[in-house]
Amino acid sequence: MENISNLLAGFQVAIQPLNLLLASFGCFIGTVLGLLPGLGPINGVAIFLPLAFALHLPPESALILLASVYMGCEYGGRISAILLNVPGDAGAVMTTVDGHPLALKGKAGIALSISAVSSFVGALISTIGIVLFAPILSNWALSFGPAEYFALMVFAVATLGAMLGGKPAKALLGCFIGMSLALIGIDSGTGVYRLTFGNLHLSDGIQFIVVVIGLFAISEMLVMLEQTHAGQGAVRLTGRLLFNARELASSAFTMLRSAFLGFGIGILPGAGATVASAIAYTTEKRISDTEGTFGDGDVRGVAAPEAANNASACGSFIPMLTLGVPGSGTTAVMLGALTLYNITPGPLLFETKPDVVWGLIASLFIANVLLVVMNLPLVGLFSRLLSIPNAVLVPLIATISFIGVYGIHSSTFDLVLMVVLGVFGYILRKLDFPTGPIILGFVLAELMERNLRRALSISDGDIGILFASPLSLTLWVLAAIVLLLPVIWRVLKRNEEARTEDI
Repeated sequence: MENISNLLAGFQVAIQPLNLLLASFGCFIGTVLGLLPGLGPINGVAIFLPLAFALHLPPESALILLASVYMGCEYGGRISAILLNVPGDAGAVMTTVDGHPLALKGKAGIALSISAVSSFVGALISTIGIVLFAPILSNWALSFGPAEYFALMVFAVATLGAMLGGKPAKALLGCFIGMSLALIGIDSGTGVYRLTFGNLHLSDGIQFIVVVIGLFAISEMLVMLEQTHAGQGAVRLTGRLLFNARELASSAFTMLRSAFLGFGIGILPGAGATVASAIAYTTEKRISDTEGTFGDGDVRGVAAPEAANNASACGSFIPMLTLGVPGSGTTAVMLGALTLYNITPGPLLFETKPDVVWGLIASLFIANVLLVVMNLPLVGLFSRLLSIPNAVLVPLIATISFIGVYGIHSSTFDLVLMVVLGVFGYILRKLDFPTGPIILGFVLAELMERNLRRALSISDGDIGILFASPLSLTLWVLAAIVLLLPVIWRVLKRNEEARTEDI
């Protein structure tokens, strides 16, 4: 009851005219920034952080603005993922697997609308979880040390093998390719150059945006140009822009399961929406894909990652507020906002600054409602992007992509590298390799390496620490089951078919 009364007090802060205006503005701008490939929530929040401070906004108003931009970016990332097969941020990578095939079938409106509702459900459940369980869950998150985090990342990689049904080997190989790309650069522990081949431009490693834009945007442009040259027409839209009752009913339990899963992963510092969406998609595929439709345009394949990544985004506020540990890269930027206002996050924050904390939590409810109200009516407008001729759309995507990549280091080398990765991605697509696991492997590699180093440093090099705790051991067993069960199932099925033929 105490939490409920605190939340009501938070709504009194959130519904003040200035805060409502900032929330509306942040939601709209965040959606626009989210749909632009390469920007994403971290850049969106980082752009508005100095602006909020320069305007001398009160701390609760500044956090409401930044949180609304964050939420808007999470919503917006799905738009380009579905329409153009170019995820707006890493959390939307899994949305491309079924979202873009739906768009190619003329069902872009259905994919956009079901993903908007899934995002709403995921964020709503997660925000309710913050209100009810923040203190308890923050203590549970403390049980995850470096060894447990490493085991969690291994489990996330293992689940990728089941992501695209009949191609588990290609999915895992793609993940390892992504990990190899992440190893390029200077080793943070020893200062040794790794896989740079004497090129100084690679000493800082390959930036995430270069990999994403190259493998997705550039390769997608090459596919579009190939289709245009082959005389294939533009994607046609069906008359229906919203999901029907049957599609909503089939996705309802998917949304709920993925939302709870995403929330649980979101409260783990550093896990993030990328891990949440990957695990949610692969879990839902194992549970629901009885007809083998995932990957070919199943609305549940859109609902699962969108519910999970939005739930994870909201859940990441728990470690930030209760422990002072950022739950994601974006909340790390928001943590900087708190320090600018001389506010120390941690368990005492709920007592010393209740207006800031509960005003922020209440604004998450308001922002979530604003976003679903904004996004559903705009489904038709977003869908019209598909009717733009490739002769116009390809240069437009290219312009946005080149500007986004060049803006990182103002380096022409990044542009060349982006094109090279784009051609590589195009070849992989022609060989029927999924590109999603490459991005996920690239993201997970840094987390895995960092936590492995920490664990081995704590144990003085003893590898036994990775299996010492019941939690890490459970995750290792789950990873082994996920990897071996499909193989065992296939062998048993093949033996059964052989016995049937003999009879």
